[in-house]
Amino acid sequence: VDSFAPGSGSAFSLLPADNATGNFVRVVQRVPVKIRFIGNPLPGRLVPGLSARVEIDRGRDS
Repeated sequence: VDSFAPGSGSAFSLLPADNATGNFVRVVQRVPVKIRFIGNPLPGRLVPGLSARVEIDRGRDS
């Protein structure tokens, strides 16, 4: 992981969600993450804009 945005997509939304009582839908928060690869492990398959599940281990030194 090279970097990640300081806020989620919902924090920067132009229109806040209007959740009335009994009309709650759980929304997954999306945080933009920049991942840097050395070389391209999957040529032609890794393109900008894909979704991924990322786990960050903050306990290790880089």
